[in-house]
Amino acid sequence: MAAAAISIICNFPLHSHTSIFFNISFPPSVCSRKSCFFRFSRICVVSSHTNPKILKPKRRSRYGQPLSPYDSDSDEDDDDSFEDEEDDDISTSDDESLDVRVSAQDRQHLKFQNATNIRRDSHHHSEGGSNAKLGHRRQTPEITQGKSSNKNDESSQEQKKKIMEVPKRKYWEARGSLAKDRFSHLAEELDLDERWYPLLDYLSTFGFKDSHFIQMYERHMPSLQINKSSAQERLEFLLSVGVKHKDIRKIILRQPQLLEYTVENNLKSHVTFLTSLGIPDSRIGQIITATPSLFSYSVENSLKPTVTYLLEEVGIEKNDLAKVVQLSPQILVQRINTSWTSRFNFLTRELNAPRDSIVKMVRKHPQLLHYSIEDGLLPRINFFRSIGMRNSEIVKVLTSITQVFSLSLEGNLKPKYSYLVNELGNEVRSLTKYPMYLSLSLDQRIRPRHMFLVSLKRAPKGPFPLSSLVPTDESFCQQWARTSETQLRHTVSAVEVKHAFFKNTYVLYLAANG
Repeated sequence: MAAAAISIICNFPLHSHTSIFFNISFPPSVCSRKSCFFRFSRICVVSSHTNPKILKPKRRSRYGQPLSPYDSDSDEDDDDSFEDEEDDDISTSDDESLDVRVSAQDRQHLKFQNATNIRRDSHHHSEGGSNAKLGHRRQTPEITQGKSSNKNDESSQEQKKKIMEVPKRKYWEARGSLAKDRFSHLAEELDLDERWYPLLDYLSTFGFKDSHFIQMYERHMPSLQINKSSAQERLEFLLSVGVKHKDIRKIILRQPQLLEYTVENNLKSHVTFLTSLGIPDSRIGQIITATPSLFSYSVENSLKPTVTYLLEEVGIEKNDLAKVVQLSPQILVQRINTSWTSRFNFLTRELNAPRDSIVKMVRKHPQLLHYSIEDGLLPRINFFRSIGMRNSEIVKVLTSITQVFSLSLEGNLKPKYSYLVNELGNEVRSLTKYPMYLSLSLDQRIRPRHMFLVSLKRAPKGPFPLSSLVPTDESFCQQWARTSETQLRHTVSAVEVKHAFFKNTYVLYLAANG
């Protein structure tokens, strides 16, 4: 009687060729158990609509396939095939229902894999008929709780691992197809092999463009023939030691051979060498970024002899070695004996500089060994001479602030000297007492502080004290201005705006008057 009542309510006849469980509650008088299980052939969709065309016309199966709102023989066949496959995956019994729970992530993996296999089945079905379909059934891994299937736990773990690998494999397959389309025109221009496409596609994740690949091809074509997995291993190692993702492209473009260097035989040994010099791990990535050519030099035959020369011939203290390398990593890959000898002889001959002073210059600013003598060192020495400084005074300034060799003559040194004499009322001899003046910013430190004290009428008479330019803003406000830092910052901003206005006006004037 209960079955008949249910048939009337659901409005469809009962059949026995399929099995779907419904949990229906009855009063105790009807059934001794609180719930009973019945078998039905179909699921009734309760809706106020009578037209089947508008009953969720875009509804899809749990496997992602579109479902027709109409009943047909083909639909029944498909439903049967799905149900049979479900029976293979999750076993049930008449007496007990399994509590099957699938995580959201696993459900997405199952949906992606099943949809792919269904399309493959459809292809075989169209070629070989119904027999072909029966021969290509989906292999859906079991993920159940409660009763387990006949497969052991180890097999289930392997199947689950395969599920996790499917999206990644499909992702790279899709990228490979796109890469073939993307690099086809580049292949015609450079005569690329299709086997190189995976590497090009991988490098694209670091921001490589077609122009970069052309540059690599012209500079070192074999670097594009590296297996993608090998290149990935090497670049991931560089990332692990501190190289930033955004710097990978710059490194490879400067040193494309880096893709050919193995991790075990090259990269690790060079990183270990840098660590042995006392360089902290946090700075390893910066040194590699600054000097990627480091890996092309032998540790035993080149790098270690260079360090020995710095310690024994130049006179760098071992405690200062790590600092010197961090300031100028290029010092490890240059011909140190030639660069040191030529600059030492020049400074000795030109300024009569003592050896200790020259060693101090190298320790404070090792880039000195890279600067050109004719275009870098000599013009700045001649500038100091032109403003009336003697050789001994020049040596004192250079030993204290060696980085003046890196400052522009027209854009830095000359404007500061002009402001020193014409606005601050100082003589050139004051630079030997306060050489730090040359390292300060004219627009952000020197001019604003001078004008701030003048506006407050607290600037001393006579030459402006250069010592007021050296302290921090807090110390300057307490000792010299006796006011708040906020007022100083407002003055600095106003001075910068005013100076920028007059500077731009002057540039426009020069442009208009030729």
